[in-house]
Amino acid sequence: MNPQASAPGLPRDAGEPLIGLARLARIAFAGEDLGPLKARLLERISQDESDANALMDLSTVVQLMGQRELGLSLQAMALDIQRLYRLQGSADGAGIRLLGILAPGDLAENNILEFLIEGSDITLDMLYVSPGIPFPATLPDHDLAMIAVCETDRNLPLLRHIETLVKSWPRPVVCAPDRIARLSRDGACSLLQAAPGMVVPLTERIDRRTLESIGRGEAAVTALVRDGAFPIIVRPVDSQKGHGLAKVDTPGAIIDYLEKRPEAAFYVARYVEYRGPDGQFRKYRIVLIDGRPYVCHMAVSDSWVVHYMSAGMVESASKRAEEARFFASFDDDFARRHHDCLVSIARRTELEYVGIDCGETPDGELLIFEVDSGMTVHAMDPVDLFPYKQPQMRKVFRAFRQMLIDATMRPVARNAAINSAHCARPFGEFTLGPYGGA
Repeated sequence: MNPQASAPGLPRDAGEPLIGLARLARIAFAGEDLGPLKARLLERISQDESDANALMDLSTVVQLMGQRELGLSLQAMALDIQRLYRLQGSADGAGIRLLGILAPGDLAENNILEFLIEGSDITLDMLYVSPGIPFPATLPDHDLAMIAVCETDRNLPLLRHIETLVKSWPRPVVCAPDRIARLSRDGACSLLQAAPGMVVPLTERIDRRTLESIGRGEAAVTALVRDGAFPIIVRPVDSQKGHGLAKVDTPGAIIDYLEKRPEAAFYVARYVEYRGPDGQFRKYRIVLIDGRPYVCHMAVSDSWVVHYMSAGMVESASKRAEEARFFASFDDDFARRHHDCLVSIARRTELEYVGIDCGETPDGELLIFEVDSGMTVHAMDPVDLFPYKQPQMRKVFRAFRQMLIDATMRPVARNAAINSAHCARPFGEFTLGPYGGA
């Protein structure tokens, strides 16, 4: 494919709009067949090889169908044509104009802003950036920008690159890249250490050879993880959704674990018991929006590795009833009991939007599993089974919208401040202009 196009930047005005990940994920989540939609997108591309929206949507569709590598190839083709994609807000008049700054990559690479703005008056322009690739000469005017790139080893150079770009940004920027970069598992542990009422097991990054030496009895785990003692938790660096996560009870079991894992680096921490009196494990997903906590889900499982999709929440009416009670009492119970911890997390991370996966120890302390700026938050669960979720998620989405509004009121640096009447003035590497090019 060799489409005739100018340097990747603003999209063309003509053509069908982007469907977007949120709508496509909703179709997949409902169990509908994505095949017919895939065929329609392929037909559009056969008619116009430069249809970047079709290529980007097709990339998302095939990734949702489990074809990650093909999806990434299609995404790269789309980004060769243009790097900016728009989802129009629902408002007839002027709504919030949000510029999201994203990393190329799979569906786990960025905070899925589309879920947070779905059905709102927020117009989302998604700009994909990479080090070494020229920044678009022109960007659409916007009220604020938000860094959606998640922390991973792969993304650290990109986050540093974005940090240089936003130093002179002419609009407010939320979720600063240098603060996102601190949220590796060991980095978040360092940020939150010594916070009262909170259990944050020391997490160390260990290379494969060192981990092998512990397994062979040549080194003690306590020499590397100060509070480490078996059982320990081991996971590959940059792994998500429990991939490669294991509880290891003895040094010898480390060797068995490594025989099945090809990775070169791992995170190691002590295992903390958090089983409830009924023998069940409970994991809570909470987002802090401008420092205020909002519950997004609670999963109950008989396994210490708790994932909402595999915890049996759909199958168990009693689990859903418990989650509904947790939602109803969250502000007056959980959030009140852990108020100081949640405030401390908000202050230490210094992010306008950040997610927490956590549990509670038998002593009632807050046990932190993960802190991340890109935890998935959505309202796709079927209403007939989860009627309590829609009101709660609307509350989350309203809070997100209000956070954006409040952020637009913040002053920007004097050398970057502009008047909207002069939206085509140059600022460093780019110019603000109307969508479609100026």
